[in-house]
Amino acid sequence: MSYLELYENWLNDNRLNAEGRSELESVKDNNEEIEYRFGAELEFGTAGMRGIIGYGTNMMNVYTVRRATQGLAEFIKTLGEDACKNGVAISYDTRLKSDEFANAAAEVLAANNITAHVYGDVHPVPMLSFAVRNLNAVAGIMVTASHNPKQYNGYKVYGGDGAQMSPEDTEVVVGFIKKTEDYFGIPSPTPEQVKKYIKTIPAKVDKKYYKELKKLTLSKKAVKACGKDLKLVYTPVHGSGYIPVTTILKKIGINAKVVEEQIKKDTDFSTVEVPNPEFKETLSMGIALAQKIGATLVFGTDPDSDRLGVAVKNGEGEFEALSGNQVGILLLDYILTRLKEEGKLPANAAVVKSFVTTGMAKAICRQFNAELFEVPVGFKFIGEKIKLWERDGSYTFVFGFEESCGYLRGTHARDKDAVVASMLCAEMVCYYTSINKTVYQRLQEIYDTYGYVLDCNISIPFKGLNAMKDMNAVVDRLKSNPVKKFDIYDVSVIRDYSKDIKTDVATGATSPIGSPLTNCVYYDLENGSFICVRPSGTEPKLKIYFSVKAHHKADAEAALEKMQNAVLEIIKA
Repeated sequence: MSYLELYENWLNDNRLNAEGRSELESVKDNNEEIEYRFGAELEFGTAGMRGIIGYGTNMMNVYTVRRATQGLAEFIKTLGEDACKNGVAISYDTRLKSDEFANAAAEVLAANNITAHVYGDVHPVPMLSFAVRNLNAVAGIMVTASHNPKQYNGYKVYGGDGAQMSPEDTEVVVGFIKKTEDYFGIPSPTPEQVKKYIKTIPAKVDKKYYKELKKLTLSKKAVKACGKDLKLVYTPVHGSGYIPVTTILKKIGINAKVVEEQIKKDTDFSTVEVPNPEFKETLSMGIALAQKIGATLVFGTDPDSDRLGVAVKNGEGEFEALSGNQVGILLLDYILTRLKEEGKLPANAAVVKSFVTTGMAKAICRQFNAELFEVPVGFKFIGEKIKLWERDGSYTFVFGFEESCGYLRGTHARDKDAVVASMLCAEMVCYYTSINKTVYQRLQEIYDTYGYVLDCNISIPFKGLNAMKDMNAVVDRLKSNPVKKFDIYDVSVIRDYSKDIKTDVATGATSPIGSPLTNCVYYDLENGSFICVRPSGTEPKLKIYFSVKAHHKADAEAALEKMQNAVLEIIKA
């Protein structure tokens, strides 16, 4: 069926709601818009689905949400009666229609006689992950588009371990979703099913979450000495982090100043261009407040509070936004330092990072005799390591992080947790304040100790219905035409993660990487730097990562420019 026929079918179906009919009628003369809305189905992958809010098969709306949930329900029913009884935990953030989509998902589950545990108000990703485990649910649903612009929303699915659903289970769910061709034919629950199967998640689950976080504090003496008078600024950027972050800070004794204008649950995120705290512009109101009160650090969380962004006052008195890699090495260094000082660093301590995350982590872990593991991009792979080590006891998980501003300490959750990261960040400020040091000064000390590493990534956007296919084709071409040199930088090893093979460029010898398969090509350079090219799993963007090792910042910046130009020339060719 053509996209125009699909459009007409939706428009003329009397089951389409009034909002949808009005919206589709408004684009009747816009062929390009109709093709975008109906030329494809919103892709459901291992990170769930994410798209622009609107009506059509390729958009985020109540009908695509209901269809996806029906597929999940069919999967759960294959797991047996107990799985249906244990049910699904559901949460949502402050985005437009997040509550509507969460309620729609709960109703579909109820219509299938599956229990739906739903939060009564917005709750972030880590608290949903915790609730899945605490309630012994078989799955979880988080309605969010994370840090994307306001036009987007999304739907993440979690497994019973609290991590994002495995690729194997996701494939089964997708199979069930595709069997449902009638978007309007998803069953609705009876009043009796609503009463029996839709449950509100009790407040005691939140209390247990905070209790677990308090166990992870590392500097109680410093917090007691400095916490109440600490000059620290936090912004929730209109998202779900406000209550949990301020609650845990209060519980451990830290008084942070909150950006009042950004507390409101604003679906337009009207005070920022994009609700991504990784960007300095997003933290600008927090920075202005910090300058006013004399604070040296600002931190913020994104709408679903799984990412933490940080800005610090540098040696010249200006605020600069730290990258996810820089925050990661600061937290890693702080955690390992404090555990060692307290005599609590496990002999089998393990740290996990994605393979595109800073190469500096290796040197820091080596200094503390902690084992470092690399996994593909996606926090579920960090969650899998935690699950493995809990089962066999071979390692003790200490910290996990990704360059995309995602961090986790503790095993209470199996996804990025900006609430615990906020707590650790604030506590870290207390610790350094107690020894007359700033976080920025400690960052410079880390560079002096381990050498300077400049990490960054660039994204090349792809457009159109074939965007995902086109950017994957770019990566495939790079794999089939091995690059042995980027400007003056020789490649020592090429890793093809789609085949789990690494090749020594000098000898041609191959060996397994020992990693789950993903479409990605990674270049180890002779000087210890690396370049990695991979398609985004959630957006039509080709992502290119650089980690540049040098003696000084200026040398690294010069090297980065050469490497970026070389990569872009090869991709254009």
